[in-house]
Amino acid sequence: MVGGWPIAHHVWPGNRLDHTTVPEVVGDLQKRFGFGRVVFVGDRGMVTAENLESLKRSGQGFVVGLNRRRNRALKGWLDCLDDTQWMDCPVGINAQERKTDPPRTRAQEVPSGDPELRVIVVDSEERRQYEQAMRQRSMDRTRQKLEQLRARVASGRLKDRDKIVKAAERVVGKNHEERYYAYEVNTQGAFEFTECASLEHEKRIEGKYVIATAEKSLSVLDALAIYKDLADLERGFRHLKDVLALRPIYHQIEPRVRAHIFVAALALLVQRLLDRRLQEAGIDFSATRALEALSTVRQVTFRVEGQAQRSGVAGGSPDAQCVLKALKVRDLRPPTPPADLGDTIM
Repeated sequence: MVGGWPIAHHVWPGNRLDHTTVPEVVGDLQKRFGFGRVVFVGDRGMVTAENLESLKRSGQGFVVGLNRRRNRALKGWLDCLDDTQWMDCPVGINAQERKTDPPRTRAQEVPSGDPELRVIVVDSEERRQYEQAMRQRSMDRTRQKLEQLRARVASGRLKDRDKIVKAAERVVGKNHEERYYAYEVNTQGAFEFTECASLEHEKRIEGKYVIATAEKSLSVLDALAIYKDLADLERGFRHLKDVLALRPIYHQIEPRVRAHIFVAALALLVQRLLDRRLQEAGIDFSATRALEALSTVRQVTFRVEGQAQRSGVAGGSPDAQCVLKALKVRDLRPPTPPADLGDTIM
């Protein structure tokens, strides 16, 4: 992304590890576009100590998301949080569209323990609501299965200790439920389960994510804005599959896979252009809302008895009219197909 515009994309075999692609992409961007210095923005799947060290050695920068659960330093960083030091972050258009009580996002820089590394903890109400709901749903489902297992043991239908343990492992081993529940089979063969100690840590990290950067000149909010560009890009690709109705297509031939992804990239570029035009027109619509509004613009074909078939275009909803005005689209009539197409087969 340059200035918010997608300028390139890469395609690799499906068995290629994400983090191995970083040096190749950085080198390609410098070679093709002549960039003097690149600031790499990536999520935790792209981050390894080797990648960050390689970027430092080559004089490049980075703004990356760090893994929460497999990071031994996380607890210390959370312990350093000061409730008086939070900075409120501007919400995006999608959040603004929630007209009542839009979700709040705030950020705070904490000591990293490394003079060459800055760590920023971000707390998102929207993310916390989502993660809490997902955890509660998962815990309810698992508790029900553990209670059923306890009833089987108590009724004598399941007596063998090894079989009881294997049954419990199947329950708590699915979807990382061992984060929430611990179990035991006592000397009398009774099965019991409880919420485990790690549950408090899970609750503590809900809604929070961690950003690391070596860029000294960036403010906390600037670093977060840069990282959010990555989230916007990922959201854009999800919209390609959903809002733009470009559903997954399972190709068998490599050129077709590449072509499919290329079309997706072009669609993302169109979406970015739509975002830019709405912003320039002062219309606080997300691209998603704009596309939904435009779906109300319809071409209608009808026939009145005794008359020739006629067609017209419905102007759409008031929101659609705002979007069309921002795009400077005045003529809604579809173009007339060329007369000399003949019997061309598409």
